[in-house]
Amino acid sequence: MVASPSLSVRDARIVFGDRVVARDLTLDFPGGRTTCLLGRSGVGKTSLLRWLAGLLPGAGRAQPTAYMAQRDLLLPWLTILDNVLLGFRLRGDAAALEAAVPRARRLLADVGLGDRSGDLPETLSAGMRQRAALARTLCEDRPIVLMDEPFAHLDAVTRLELQDLAARLLAGRTVVLVTHDPLEALRMGHQVRVLSGSPFAVGPVIEPPGAVPRDAADPVLLGLQGRLIAELRSVP
Repeated sequence: MVASPSLSVRDARIVFGDRVVARDLTLDFPGGRTTCLLGRSGVGKTSLLRWLAGLLPGAGRAQPTAYMAQRDLLLPWLTILDNVLLGFRLRGDAAALEAAVPRARRLLADVGLGDRSGDLPETLSAGMRQRAALARTLCEDRPIVLMDEPFAHLDAVTRLELQDLAARLLAGRTVVLVTHDPLEALRMGHQVRVLSGSPFAVGPVIEPPGAVPRDAADPVLLGLQGRLIAELRSVP
């Protein structure tokens, strides 16, 4: 894996449609660490992530990134293996595609889908599809990974399992993870930032104690969760 750089935003103006989401935004995401972004619905978390990915006008992305959306976005006519390799196929680099096949198979094994590589997405459960999407994101082998509520549509147990898996497989990368779940942010993030207002402002850095992924039953974590929920509820 390529060494993970820090990610910096300087005096950025982020616009989505005719709405100014952020103005004069300055923000740093430390290299090799996971930053989780929290905020009320509509505050601009996804817009910020899309801006970082270079998908909005005026975006200043310089480093190569991998982007994992809320939905798995697997193509139904491709096998799971071919879905994981989709980026290489779209870029049309035959040599890179061939070199990526062993990594794709290894990642599918890591996410528990080694025996399902030839299956179509319709044969997989929602949790399995999200595991495949995670493998596809990691197969790109980018030092920066942007994730937009990747576990939002899963049952509680599967969600915890995928959080643990993602924390292990993303170790050492620069990750920006958007979530509505304070406990998920506290489990996954080396640092947590809260977005509020319109245009949004970014709150101070919150650094939960301990190594990720943290124990969801840790009383310290649950106390922090209560504080975050109170903070989010206080925002109009």
